Amino acid sequence: MIGWSRLRQRAWSGPLLALAAGLAAALAHPPFGVLPGLLGYALLLHLLDTAVEARPLRSAFWRGWLAGVGYFGLGTWWIGEAFMVDAANQGWMAPFAVAAMAAGLALFWGLAGLVYRLARPAGAWRVLTFAGAFAALEWARGHVLTGFPWNLPGETWRAGSAPSQAAALVGAYGLTWITLAIAAAPAVWREGRGGRLALACAAVGLGGLYGYGAWALHRPVLQEPPISVRIVQADIQQDAKWDAARFAQILRAYTSLTAKPYAGRPTDLVIWPEGALPAAINDYLAPGTWVRQAILDSVQPGQTLLIGGYRYEGPIDRPVYYNSLIALRRTATDLELVGVYDKHRLVPFGEYLPAEAFLTRIGFKSLAHLGDGFATGPRPAPLRVTPTLLVQPLICYESLFPGLARSDRDVRALINISNDAWFGVTSGPLQHLNLASYRAIERSTPL
Repeated sequence: MIGWSRLRQRAWSGPLLALAAGLAAALAHPPFGVLPGLLGYALLLHLLDTAVEARPLRSAFWRGWLAGVGYFGLGTWWIGEAFMVDAANQGWMAPFAVAAMAAGLALFWGLAGLVYRLARPAGAWRVLTFAGAFAALEWARGHVLTGFPWNLPGETWRAGSAPSQAAALVGAYGLTWITLAIAAAPAVWREGRGGRLALACAAVGLGGLYGYGAWALHRPVLQEPPISVRIVQADIQQDAKWDAARFAQILRAYTSLTAKPYAGRPTDLVIWPEGALPAAINDYLAPGTWVRQAILDSVQPGQTLLIGGYRYEGPIDRPVYYNSLIALRRTATDLELVGVYDKHRLVPFGEYLPAEAFLTRIGFKSLAHLGDGFATGPRPAPLRVTPTLLVQPLICYESLFPGLARSDRDVRALINISNDAWFGVTSGPLQHLNLASYRAIERSTPL
């Protein structure tokens, strides 16, 4: 067997261990939940400290990037599933998309490793510098090119657990810095008094996360008039959703679930998901359509129905499309439109094409079978769905972004509609649920 000291001397050992560090950290996230994987950050700190002396900056970037490849490769592999919905035309792109996503996001970790080495911290202060560098670059990952803050290290803790409650105080980015500092501390435990002090502070910090969380989860909650909600999930497979022959069947699935009898009084809100019906909202809700009548018949007077779908505006030859949520109130005889929310943060390469003119010119747009995409809606703002009820809508991956929706004390609930059927039975939808739930913790508002 090769001893640890000899392993570290092998030319390939540093890159291999960096990759393993990233994989371990990714395994700590739900749905895996292997929390000892957080020690991957301690391993990464050690690897950055022992970067090849002949070229320490290049080595630090390389090791940080490889750790990121492992972390984001395991954390975002599920995006390949979306290309398998239309496997005949797009299936070949799945491995390239997964590899490009992991490699691109890993650049932020490579830069964090480089920043850490440039700072050249000494002693146990290395832990705080490491945590600061990576937390800062994670913030950048959540903002650059519209951002993609998927699986922030601070969101490793299962939403609703005791440590996750600290997000109400410091937000997901603040909890990222704290988590990184705690997880990286074992890397310096051998370094005399300073190392032991760093490890003791990490233990106190970890105890503080659990202690505050236990208190927060059992503190009295302000009682408000209850809101009753019916969430309708029709379980439509993505590859069947755009089959015109199945439109009536899909509509019937939603309306039958919506109209099911209630044990008590009818609910205040009925919520359908993003892209519930495979047609333009303008068309199927036009006055006199059989679809509008079917929806009307499924909702009871006084109820408000929230539907996710796409709509268009502008001239018929140059329409502008939006990914939207609409609120409809059932009156005695009709459906009344009471609010519209248009998605503000669009998915790059999914809902819009960055640098569209250039990529269209080189043929990427037609090769990837990308349409014209959606227009960007205004920054998220609360929506009054009843005279007494204000909610904050978010559509799909908008729920990943801390602070995207401005704070409003009158908002009674966050409502996140999504169509995660694109990603099948993978870790993606499960992680999305965990990440979206952090917005509820940060705002102290139900989601």
